[in-house]
Order: sequence, then C-alpha cells, then structure tokens
Amino acid sequence: MPRTLHIDFVSDIVCPWCVVGLGGLRTALETLKGEGIEAEVRFQPFELNPRMPPEGENIVDHIGRKYGSTPEQSAANRAMITQRAAEAWPGFEMRMGPDSRIWNTFDAHRLLHWAALGSSPRVTKVEALAEQRALKAALFVAHFTDGKTMTDPDVLADAAAVAGLGRAKAVEVLASALYAAEVRAAEALWVSRGITGVPAVVVEGKYLISGGQPAEVFEEALRGMAGEV
Repeated sequence: MPRTLHIDFVSDIVCPWCVVGLGGLRTALETLKGEGIEAEVRFQPFELNPRMPPEGENIVDHIGRKYGSTPEQSAANRAMITQRAAEAWPGFEMRMGPDSRIWNTFDAHRLLHWAALGSSPRVTKVEALAEQRALKAALFVAHFTDGKTMTDPDVLADAAAVAGLGRAKAVEVLASALYAAEVRAAEALWVSRGITGVPAVVVEGKYLISGGQPAEVFEEALRGMAGEV
C-alpha cells in the first residue's frame, strides 16, 4: 500500500547546503514514488544569523569572522558548494561571489509560515504545502541566483508572486508583525529538539537525516524509514 512520510525540512534560505539537501531530497522522492512511497514536506524555520542587522554582511567577511576562513578558502568553498548544488538540483544556478551578502531571514520565515497556512480559505493542505515549496524555491533563487537584498519587503513579496501567492497579501504580512510569535516558537521548538545546524530533515518526528546529503542517501534512508512506519 502507498505510504506517506511526514517530513519537516528545517532550514534557512541563506544556507547553501540547504539548497543541496533539498535538491537531493526532491530527487529521492521522485524515485521513491515508483515504490509507493510519498512524502508531505513542510519547511520549518531556522535562522543561521538571527542577530544579523538589516544591511547584512559581506559573505567573505562573514565567513572569515565566523569560521576563520581566508578569502581563498572562502572562494574554494563557494566553488565546491556551487558544484554540489548543480549536481543535486539540475537547473539551479548558484552565483555566489566575493561580493555576495548574508542576510537576516526572519521576515522570509514569516512569509514561509504564511504560505504553509494556505493563501486562501479554499486552498487544501496539500496545495498550501505546494505553495510553501514554491516560495522556498523562489527565495533560494532570489538569494543565490539573483543576489537580491533578502531584507527588502519588495524582494520578498516578488518571490511570493513568483511562487503563485498573492503579492498584495504578502505585502500585508510583511508590513505587520503577523506570524512573528509563531516563527519564534517554531525556531525554539527545533532548537529544543537538538537541531543546531541545517539542513535537518526530520521524518515522522523521530528520524533525523542531517546535512546536504545526495539523493542516494535520502533514498536509502527514507526507504528504510517507510518500512518501519
């Protein structure tokens, strides 16, 4: 009989390994469909840099300050992740460079929370999660491909429009404090459950697949989990 796994994909939109991980998960789920294994994926918030000011920080300066990496090491790491993203998510263009910036992502997470609720009362749960998935992809593109300012409400509202969500409602959400408490609570919940880095793929609330894994790793792990639930 068909089995549906419930997956919480805990991540941040400025996390390049989250792009790699989501690409691998997508490919694995496409393969597993043929075996009767499907998934309900919900994106959960995690801020890599919750104290980042609105103007953001240059990526080379940020990586150097946070991890002690030299500009040369930072460039090599960007090239490696770019290659991994291209392999994991065919068609996705990661264009990080020495002038790229890291941003505060709290408002983006508020928008993702809104998307998961459904853009209108007529939207089903399945449709709402599809809208959230489309918004997540649009935010990844805005940041990693187009190098947009991810604290700009217009940029976030444009991503919502690209995802097929109502731009006017997105503007309304961003101009208010809507879903701030819910996002803070969700962030605290996942930290309380031991999530300290992303991506963290939590299956059925009890299995954890950590990091930007390739499709084969997700496929094998999810196949085993599906046999136990």
